[in-house]
Amino acid sequence: MANLARLAGRNFLVIGRAGMDLYADPPGTSVEDATQFTTALGGSSANIAVALTRQGCKAALVTCVSDDAVGRFCLNQLDAYGINRTHVRPVAGEARNSLAVVETRLENCQSVIYRNNAADFAMTETDVEAVDYTAFSALITTGTVLAAEPSRSAAFRAFHLARAAGLPLIFDVDYRPYSWPSPAVAADVYSRAGAMCDVIVGNDVEFGFMAGHPDLGLAKARSLIADGAQIVVYKMGEKGAVTITREGEFATGIFPTKALKPTGAGDSFLGAFIAGLAAGLPVKDAVLRGSAAAAMVVARIGCAPAMPTIAELDAFLGQHPSPTK
Repeated sequence: MANLARLAGRNFLVIGRAGMDLYADPPGTSVEDATQFTTALGGSSANIAVALTRQGCKAALVTCVSDDAVGRFCLNQLDAYGINRTHVRPVAGEARNSLAVVETRLENCQSVIYRNNAADFAMTETDVEAVDYTAFSALITTGTVLAAEPSRSAAFRAFHLARAAGLPLIFDVDYRPYSWPSPAVAADVYSRAGAMCDVIVGNDVEFGFMAGHPDLGLAKARSLIADGAQIVVYKMGEKGAVTITREGEFATGIFPTKALKPTGAGDSFLGAFIAGLAAGLPVKDAVLRGSAAAAMVVARIGCAPAMPTIAELDAFLGQHPSPTK
């Protein structure tokens, strides 16, 4: 497996979708009652790229967007956040960009995702072969990119090219059932991806899914370390997380917050966690930075716009004691 010291270069290649989020406005409004919406960059991979740049890292995205107004909105937003989009390819025809219609509220929060003929699934092996992997510190991907072809084969091709260049592989499980042809296919593909990666982050439901039974998720997370991974973070929502390394494992809690919505926590966690590792922090400190970033984002409007800067995250950590288990 790759040397995680390479993360110190702080220049990350992220594979996966960029989309448009439409938020019912004002906050608290349900979609069916909304008469106006605000827009923001969306998509898990684009959100992670934003989280990384807000934490002082560089990020480049590899994906496809629709060759229309919504796709161009995403390109403009990537530019605004300082994300390298050299390898973001517009696709014409009937492909359509990922679109999410979201509510800013906790109770009965609805998030309606449109993924019909999704443009990001059009990413090909040619797209990933055009990347100079030696220029980057690590490859980051989410499970969504693996849900359909040709994107799935392209992602695995990128894994092989990144490994050949010595890059650590970072995998956010991010299981979205509506994107997959069947749970069996998803479990098989996720297991293949997990076996190749150095850092794997997911929640208890996702690891349970990979294991084939909800009660076996933690055992699955531990088995990934035995199979070659270097860090596995097993998140449990309000119960915190268990982080497993080759040296052992530890539990961490969550930071209390006045949440406005449940969305965005996972993407903000991953971005701040990886940025913490890149800064040379011990794994536990990096996990706590990720947890703090997640607490901040769920208490703010939006996902990409809510990602904290280094100064904001440092201030939050200075005002909130580390959660204990």
